[in-house]
Parts: sequence; structure tokens; C-alpha cells
Amino acid sequence: MEPMEHSGTTAAHATDGAKRVEHDSYECGATLSLTGDFQRPLTLTLDALRAHASIVADPFDLRCFTTNRFIRKVDSYRGVLLKDLIDLAGLRNERPGDFKRTIFIAVAHDGYAVTFSWHELFNTPVGEQVLVAFERGDAPLSSEDGAPLLFSAADILPAPRHVKRLARIVARVVAP
Repeated sequence: MEPMEHSGTTAAHATDGAKRVEHDSYECGATLSLTGDFQRPLTLTLDALRAHASIVADPFDLRCFTTNRFIRKVDSYRGVLLKDLIDLAGLRNERPGDFKRTIFIAVAHDGYAVTFSWHELFNTPVGEQVLVAFERGDAPLSSEDGAPLLFSAADILPAPRHVKRLARIVARVVAP
């Protein structure tokens, strides 16, 4: 995959009442929270994400992880590096090296979750290609489009870590 440029799906309508309430509240204020083992937990709106320095990921074919079946072409995404958001929230380090045992769980509004390790994000090239997207193909993504959206451009098959309607990033220090 080519290096990314650096620079300064429609949400399903729910049929039952509980899902409709969750969906409607999401549409009113799509935010991303960084919670758990951070020094400064924070919550960001789409507008706040757009104010940060961003990168652009190349277009790609979205394929099913289990069958490799073509799902759809996806235009380029623009977003904030996940590791930049983690730096903004700060990692706890009560015992020396705690930060190196931190895992990050990216959780969508529907409960879908994927993981990253500190080493993966900060000590490999993968971290230079994991972004929280707010734009696709030079057009802003709205909450109806699934924003904010997490995408790992370094993955061989991007579908498993393509998280629409990203709600939170949870940091957890794993005990030795």
C-alpha cells in the first residue's frame, strides 16, 4: 500500500423502539469518547475532529474477511490518526512501562469492537495508517454516513477493522 498523504454507509434505520432511541440520539450528536486508562479522558464532536491535523488514506476495495468476497469500492478517507488522539488524552504510566502494556478497544454504537495494542500503534508502521475518518472522497462524512469512522489502512483485509459509528476508544493497561 502506498504511503498516505499528511495534512493540517448509511446508518440502518431501527425497527424496534430501543434501537430507534439509540439511533436517534446518535444522529443528534455523533461524538467520540476516549475513556478508561487515559490521563485526560475526552469527548470529541465531528467538528472537533475536523479541526485536528489529518491524513488521507488511499481508496480501497472492501472485502469480507471470511470469504474475501468483494463488498464495495471505498473512496479515500481523511481523518485524524488514532495515535494523535491517544496522545491528546495521554496515557497513564503509574508503573514504568504501563503504557507499553496498553490495549485500545474501538467500540461502535452497535457494540462492534476491534482492538489495537500500544506497540502496534506507536512502534510499527501500522500506527501511521489508523485513522478516525470524518471525510470520504473530499466530502464530509455525516453521522448518517457512519461518522466518525475508524479505518486501519495497513490491514491486509480492512473490513474487520472498518468501524462505522465509532462511539469510543477504551484504553486498558494489561496486568503483567
